Amino acid sequence: AQNGPNGEWERKVVEYFTEKLKENTATSWVPSLNDVPLHYLKPNSLVKFRCMLQDMFDPEFYMGVYETVDPATKSGVLRFGKYKDVAECGTQQEIHLNSAKSVTMERQTFYCIPVPGESSWVKEAYASACPARGNPSTSYTPSRHKRSYEEDEDMEMHPPKQKEQHRGSSGCSGSHGCGDSKRLETEAPDAHQLSPNCTASIDLNFPLPGEKGPACLVKVYENWDRFKVNDILEVYGILSVDPALGIINDESTKDGSSILDPAECMDTLEEQRVHSPPPSLVPRLHAIVTHKLQHINPFLPIRLQDKQSKDYISSFLPELSSVRAELLGFLTNALLGDSLAAEYLTLHFLSTIYSRRDVLPLGKFTLNLSGCPKNSNYTKHLHRFIQQLVPSSYCLPMTLENMNTMRFIPQKDYTANRLLAGVLQLPHSTSLMLDETAMEPGQLDTTGFQNMAALGNLIIWQKVDYDFSYHQMEFPCNINVLITSEDVSLLQSDCEVHLRPQVVPDNIEEYMTNLQTAVLPSILNKFRIYLSLLRLMDYSISEEVTKAVEEDFVEMRKNDPQSITAVDLHWLLVVARLVSLSAGQTTLSRDSWQQAKQLEGQRKARLGRLTPLNGNEP
Repeated sequence: AQNGPNGEWERKVVEYFTEKLKENTATSWVPSLNDVPLHYLKPNSLVKFRCMLQDMFDPEFYMGVYETVDPATKSGVLRFGKYKDVAECGTQQEIHLNSAKSVTMERQTFYCIPVPGESSWVKEAYASACPARGNPSTSYTPSRHKRSYEEDEDMEMHPPKQKEQHRGSSGCSGSHGCGDSKRLETEAPDAHQLSPNCTASIDLNFPLPGEKGPACLVKVYENWDRFKVNDILEVYGILSVDPALGIINDESTKDGSSILDPAECMDTLEEQRVHSPPPSLVPRLHAIVTHKLQHINPFLPIRLQDKQSKDYISSFLPELSSVRAELLGFLTNALLGDSLAAEYLTLHFLSTIYSRRDVLPLGKFTLNLSGCPKNSNYTKHLHRFIQQLVPSSYCLPMTLENMNTMRFIPQKDYTANRLLAGVLQLPHSTSLMLDETAMEPGQLDTTGFQNMAALGNLIIWQKVDYDFSYHQMEFPCNINVLITSEDVSLLQSDCEVHLRPQVVPDNIEEYMTNLQTAVLPSILNKFRIYLSLLRLMDYSISEEVTKAVEEDFVEMRKNDPQSITAVDLHWLLVVARLVSLSAGQTTLSRDSWQQAKQLEGQRKARLGRLTPLNGNEP
């Protein structure tokens, strides 16, 4: 197929795998980097990876087509470099670097990591649905007749950033053999055996502390401009783990000197280490098919628009009412018997940014759950409940140490030419719990104030301003923020619900643990489907209901002109939208509007004030 005219084989490869992966059994026969240890995966085989795009490296050039020549017979063979990191040539062949038939091509490199905060039930469900485990790979050894195939041309022929294939290529010019005398550039002896020092020095750059899993350099060959940092991707591609890719991390560079000729590469040693980590730690994945995921719930279809997915949704809708009632009961128990707080927590889970008007994020629902017990570890156990329901979440205890020492905002490291991850570099739909009950007396330093400001920006504007030293770059986000506090939060919120416990357990840990174990896994899975599915559904308001809402609001203003403002109308519409969706309704009804008014009346009466904390423009 590679002999086809004008790269037709490349198109056929993508089309073939695209069609094959549409089959229902596709997920079962493709092993996953998320679930299978790397040493169980066969090099140069098809694998998949569910990940977040953490950073984009500079585009790199590679030899899409190159020629190898037999010195004895002078006969040449054209080879193709797509989906490979290392150029191949036969035992008696040389790579003809100056061949007129060579074709230079471009690809983009993404640094991808496991989805931050991904819940354990998500990982387990994906792993059980993908029985393809592979076998320990013991037969793979680096060939001495391979070389990195980015071209060894003069520096003016390349942009300043020379990528992996430049680093691995020979320092010779013209036509040369790939024999033993050139092994330094093509084989790092024992490069796949990492020294303890090397392992410790590799920072996988995860945003959240304590995260585990593989990082991966994903090579994308087409349409890479449709992806952006923090997107959740599912990548199907060819696995590449040739030890030559990590040559700069070999023992030979421990003295701090680079094995590369400075005249051939302008990258700093630190950048070389970051961009060419050992493949045994950070494998390469050459993307054939890449999907941008709407969600990571393994119990929902990946795409909700096709006919099969719509049939699945239709089959679930009749259960909505009973699932909602059971979920409210589950959350009421978790919230110590407070049914009103359970209603608002459900709405919070269903909220999402559905649009932006200028700089205003529409649909955000930052919930402040005040009145939480401080000394019982209640908030820690509450977060464990949340982890059982949502696909990804993180609890940030707002201790003085965390606020003053943690990096919340991602920062550009120009020396290593990479984006240093921060706690707030999270993908869409992540549930972020800010635990103010962990606060303690003390003084915030400069970092602490910057982190508090970053949290404020996230809550109010749903954006994070990444630090590029000389300027800041705004990254919009869609993160559900829940604030737990003893009293009113120090941070602004859209809605405060004061917790009124109806149950005071003697042992909070035993109480919460018993609640979790009492719920059947099948019921938990329905809760997970309910919350993920409804937040993705479309929503609209008919002209008739819009007119009725306007008339009702005019009456509300007449009855209480001092307290009811336009801000209240906007917030009521947000609550009514979520009340409608929680019942499986994709349009606002009069009943949902009245229910939203009733909920807000109960919430405000409990707080003892008549206006919400701040507006949320619909």
